[in-house]
Amino acid sequence: MRVVDTQERRSLGALLRSPRYEIFPTTDILDVVARNVPREVTITVTASPRRGLPATVQLAVRLARLGYKAIPHISARLIRDRAELSQILEALRSAAIRSIFVIAGDAREPAGEFPDALSLLTALPPDHGLSDIGVSGYPESHPFIHDDMTIQAMWDKRRFASYIVSNMSFDPEAVKRWVERVRHRGVTLPIYVGMAGVADPARLLRVSAKIGVADAARFLRGHPSWVARMFRPGGYEPGRFVSALWPDLARPELRIAGLHFFTFNEIEPTERWRREMLSRFQ
Repeated sequence: MRVVDTQERRSLGALLRSPRYEIFPTTDILDVVARNVPREVTITVTASPRRGLPATVQLAVRLARLGYKAIPHISARLIRDRAELSQILEALRSAAIRSIFVIAGDAREPAGEFPDALSLLTALPPDHGLSDIGVSGYPESHPFIHDDMTIQAMWDKRRFASYIVSNMSFDPEAVKRWVERVRHRGVTLPIYVGMAGVADPARLLRVSAKIGVADAARFLRGHPSWVARMFRPGGYEPGRFVSALWPDLARPELRIAGLHFFTFNEIEPTERWRREMLSRFQ
């Protein structure tokens, strides 16, 4: 990893002090988070057709009651109608959860009236009580949607959303080009850069057993380069990835809000790496 100057160290240190960790809703993950993750780290909870939205919402509520800022992924294609959407919002309100991350979701067919994220965003009631709404972005090609359409979708959703989380990428240059392209198109929402935490193929196999083969296969279809990148000589190291992004993405006009780690529920090694990195920046 290259040497960074004092200003860059401060910038990176600020990002690492309050990252976002994405987790799958498994039976043991609440205890893992509580044992290893300090409260300044935001926890986002994925949604899947196999487990359904109740598992996502229930885990987010339990995390919030432990003092975390918890952000559930609200999958449009898993929600039947506005009545169910209202029930979800009420459950979040009762736990003082004021942030959601809205995605279309991976279900083959919509459960009801919301085929995509935009249709759900437009259905949110005026009194939804949310302070932050996130939407996704794709530095590398989406497996099913053309690149121009994904950026157009961000433009369409900007009236409802307050930030963007980029999908996981292992190519720093692709991320930098994508951020520039998003800004060139006039999308000004703050961006959280999505990246893998400390993980390896063996850990992927372990988490696949926990989340179920179908969900794991679905995840890998959406991230086709993941395993190939992990098996390359030298593997993947998050410090190298972050260092390759900075200082290019540190320009204020690019509005990079933070780092979003795809942890694959392997919280301990990612949190250990984060603390080691922070100790270097003190």
